[in-house]
Amino acid sequence: MANDPISQFKIQTLFPIEVGGMDFSFTNSSLFMVATVAAASAFLIFSTSGRGLVPSRVQSVSEMAYEFVAGMLRSSAGTEGMRFFPLVFSLFMFVLVANLFGMFPYFFTVTSHIIVTFALAMLVFLTVTIYGIMKHGTKFFHLFAPSGVPPVLLLIVAPIEVVSFLSRPISLSVRLFANMLAGHITLKVFAGFIVSMSAAGSVGIVGAILPLSMTVAITALEFLVSFLQAYVFTVLTCMYLNDALHPSH
Repeated sequence: MANDPISQFKIQTLFPIEVGGMDFSFTNSSLFMVATVAAASAFLIFSTSGRGLVPSRVQSVSEMAYEFVAGMLRSSAGTEGMRFFPLVFSLFMFVLVANLFGMFPYFFTVTSHIIVTFALAMLVFLTVTIYGIMKHGTKFFHLFAPSGVPPVLLLIVAPIEVVSFLSRPISLSVRLFANMLAGHITLKVFAGFIVSMSAAGSVGIVGAILPLSMTVAITALEFLVSFLQAYVFTVLTCMYLNDALHPSH
């Protein structure tokens, strides 16, 4: 099981909890979700506690993260979209820290489970839908009938827009889940080659140099993907929130 690339995603119960016949056990996934929130919160609180006019290095990182997400939100949804900044910034930090946590040995990657990414995507989807209907009423459904489309083509365009809208939480969750899952499996497979070939003697040790090089390269790539997937998840969230604010566009 040590070289099994799938075993790293196994959910393990740490504290069994059952209420009314339903399983609410605290698992390794729960532990790392709590650790992700705690680490992100602790970093932001610590880095901004000084509030220096000349920011320190850690304060600069926090301010860069703030401006990075704020810039995405303004460019995608306008200044009106800043009312959603706490949600968008929280999602960005959670996904980023959870992805980075998964790069450490013996840590658990919570974003490699589609139930977690789907829950995040559904949070965005429900926010867009509920806020859009509350703010615009029935005009929100103009989202499915783009302006300028001839009435005859609406019979084709409207169903396509509805399917596209309903598929958003699926595509948003699968994109993050699949990238993290595939990357960690690939990393574990090449790392397993190193162990297997090293056990074959001196010839195997020499041959293990290639998978070792690939493991180092994939590790660097996975750190990049960790940030990139947090960025993609956030920028798509900003674009979807724009539909709630301006459904007729």
